[in-house]
Amino acid sequence: MFSASKSLLSPASLPAMAIRPPPYLPARCAPYSRPPPFCSVARATAPLSAAAATAVSSPPSTTKKVLVPIAMGTEEMEAVILAGVLRRAGSDVTLASVEDELEVEASCGTHIVADKPIAACADQVFDLVALPGGMPGSVRLRDNKILQSITVRQAEEKRLYGAICAAPAIVLMPWGLHRGKKVTCHPSFIGDLPTFRAVESNVQVSGELTTSRGPGTTFQFALSFVKQLFGPHAAEDMESTLMAQIDADLERSTEVNKVEWSFDHNPQVLIPIANGSEEMEIIMLADILRRANINVVLASVEKSTSIVGSQRMEIVADKCILGASESKYDLIILPGGPAGAERLHKSKILQKLLKEQKQACRIYGGVSYSPLILQRQGLLQDKKATAHPAIVNQLTCQVIDRSKVVIDGNLITGKGLGTVIDFSLAIIRKFFGHRRAKLVANGIVFDYPNS
Repeated sequence: MFSASKSLLSPASLPAMAIRPPPYLPARCAPYSRPPPFCSVARATAPLSAAAATAVSSPPSTTKKVLVPIAMGTEEMEAVILAGVLRRAGSDVTLASVEDELEVEASCGTHIVADKPIAACADQVFDLVALPGGMPGSVRLRDNKILQSITVRQAEEKRLYGAICAAPAIVLMPWGLHRGKKVTCHPSFIGDLPTFRAVESNVQVSGELTTSRGPGTTFQFALSFVKQLFGPHAAEDMESTLMAQIDADLERSTEVNKVEWSFDHNPQVLIPIANGSEEMEIIMLADILRRANINVVLASVEKSTSIVGSQRMEIVADKCILGASESKYDLIILPGGPAGAERLHKSKILQKLLKEQKQACRIYGGVSYSPLILQRQGLLQDKKATAHPAIVNQLTCQVIDRSKVVIDGNLITGKGLGTVIDFSLAIIRKFFGHRRAKLVANGIVFDYPNS
């Protein structure tokens, strides 16, 4: 997925590139305006409270504690993939808001609810502090004095810390936490790093500091932390679980029974979500499609607009499914997650929407476990598809198993977590052509063919 032939645990270097937002990129996702200047504060670490001192002197816990701070304008793919991968690996991950409220609106418009405020983390000791990027999220992280104190103490006590995308340049540099380290970051900010310290690898490990380039390298970034916290075997197992390991023989996408997906308006996409849905898939789909100026609606099939995903992250939908059903959509995509897919299947309103979608010859699809739900609703009859390896043998339609993404007329299906970026870019390519898909891929620092 991230390279034609290399494992994510051996990240390859990317050529330097100048990233400029294309004219159609929505403002809330545009990378990146220059941040306001940092008002430096004394870098001396604040004295530890009694609770923190006790935590430092206590015997080490076998559970690895991880802090992922978030802010208004944080890059949602980076925050959610970091938390999701590390929770799957067994870490105790805290999403902490640096805002006055726990709910934050991320850079591409998704609303994420943190576990606690950053102030509640001030006296805790973490095995890892990992900073997501995004703008203006990186600036808001940088300007939070509690987070600065936590991260400076993390570095001085030689525990793991890291940053991705804009955060190495915007957050770590003003705090002085890049000194003596090799550092990478998003191509838009690579010129802000000291020339003799800047590198262009997807993931750069330099002592206790790990840095990475952007949303498209976040799986690699997260897997690097799994390796550092739990060892190489755990990282390899997680890579396999995420379906992130590269298979050079796997096609990026396969299309049969080709039809044009063209419209005289901005495409409207519905992503229904439920308790137990795979939040990494939800966020990747919404984030990437919105970057192409597609109008994406997240609709909860639960009684509340809030859902709790498979990795215990709370996402606030744009609408409930009843309100969303008042509109027509050019594409309806079902995310996976076994429990979430079952709850989507039980929604009578969604069943009706999907039936009407097929009858009207509009586009629909699903990733991971959800193609099985499409089958149970009679939507895969006479179709070719793919799905998660755990359930692909339950499909009764013709399966194309050697492709990450399968497009059959107005149906699109994908294998799972590690193929969702390709799945999203395939949708953009069908809607707008290869050039826009390539521009979006460049913006998130994702390896994508030139033609």
